[in-house]
Amino acid sequence: MSQALVIVAHGSHLNPDSAAPTHAHADTIRETTAFDEVKVGFWKEEPHLREVLRTVESDEVYVVPLFVSEGYFTEQVIPRELRLEGWNVSEWDSDGLSADDVTLTAADTGQQVTYCGPVGTHESMTDVIVRRAETVTGDPDVGPGFGLAVVGHGTERNENSAKAIEYHAERIEKSGRFDEVQALYMDEEPEVDDVTDHFESPDVVVVPLFIADGFHTQEDIPEDMGLTDDYRKGYDVPAEVEGHRIWYAGAVGTEGLMADVILERAAEAGADVGEAVELVRERTRNVSAMEA
Repeated sequence: MSQALVIVAHGSHLNPDSAAPTHAHADTIRETTAFDEVKVGFWKEEPHLREVLRTVESDEVYVVPLFVSEGYFTEQVIPRELRLEGWNVSEWDSDGLSADDVTLTAADTGQQVTYCGPVGTHESMTDVIVRRAETVTGDPDVGPGFGLAVVGHGTERNENSAKAIEYHAERIEKSGRFDEVQALYMDEEPEVDDVTDHFESPDVVVVPLFIADGFHTQEDIPEDMGLTDDYRKGYDVPAEVEGHRIWYAGAVGTEGLMADVILERAAEAGADVGEAVELVRERTRNVSAMEA
């Protein structure tokens, strides 16, 4: 039986770059030939979530949401738009971090769809955050002498978003790789505006747990941290802020290793991905080294 992968994301009518990471990760996975088909679908762009399964010829489909956390989109919008018969969020039996997968039938196409939890809560996302720090500093061994800030939107918007931020920050802290690790938020305490107040380390890498670069990551966060008084003027990396060097990495979802998390979600749900995970890890590391 042929198998297909469908990566679903939010997309944007306003930001033409919003879909770029989704397409890039799909291309990376497509090159591994692990799936007979690799498609993408969006809520706010074409191809739309409601139509994407009709573009898939395979009978067996793995759907992986390119979202940071569990919530409204993963629990309501995506299953509804894909017309997954019998969907109920209780199928995931999740505490906000532990959604895995459930197999249902798409009502209008009859396809067997295995619907996976979002990439943002998968444990491998921790590796992507660390890789992002390596990429922005150009140092594959970055850690000693550095602090790391993992940044999220804030709990007022979605309490599960904060859970994901804290989960990955705690895992990185326990690894002992960085001298200091802190979860920071845009709308909640502790705030990213006060980033230098939370670190003693002279160098701090800031990684926003966002899928794509947009208004928040390109405008709000750089200005809030004091990297620039006007994002349109740009900023240095690293930038000097109150006696610290701030290495601002931009959205974690733009890191090439994200393709690995998508693959791991599908593999854990039963997809046969062969050596694709190892291939992606090797290829994206080489690309990151070239870009540094």
